[in-house]
Amino acid sequence: MSEIESDRDALFEFPCDFPIKIMGKTQEGFAQTIAELIIRHAPDFDLATMEMRASSAGRYLSLTCTIRAHSRAQLDAIYQDLSAHPMVAMAL
Repeated sequence: MSEIESDRDALFEFPCDFPIKIMGKTQEGFAQTIAELIIRHAPDFDLATMEMRASSAGRYLSLTCTIRAHSRAQLDAIYQDLSAHPMVAMAL
């Protein structure tokens, strides 16, 4: 592990609450699809806590999913799956 990776991991103390922001075009099934993807990696994610916000023109939807993160590997896997999904424009 490089010094940069070690420093990056030191920024988090696991387990911790970690918000993940996902943006995509407004389309049927977007929120449900993202929720299913998140639950695959964080089974304890509470769907009732998912926050949704539409863009001013309504073309895009922003979702915030706050999970209880248990490791850097878990977060990396979530971001990999989100980035590879065709419905996701951006994940932060």
